[in-house]
Amino acid sequence: MALLAARTMGLNVAGVDLLRSNHGPVVMEVNSSPGLEGIEAATDKDVADAIICFIEKNANKQSKQSAKMGVC
Repeated sequence: MALLAARTMGLNVAGVDLLRSNHGPVVMEVNSSPGLEGIEAATDKDVADAIICFIEKNANKQSKQSAKMGVC
């Protein structure tokens, strides 16, 4: 559900707040600039570093595609 919410908003990186309800999970909000303190503390993972790696990897793909198309 969180992935669908982020994709629906056109976001590759997002914070999605979910709540349980009597009808199943409910999306409360989608943040394009999520705070990472809570998730990093809970998982003991460097989420910010993972996001940077993701952006760098995908920026390189975008640059190569643009070069083939003659765009900057």
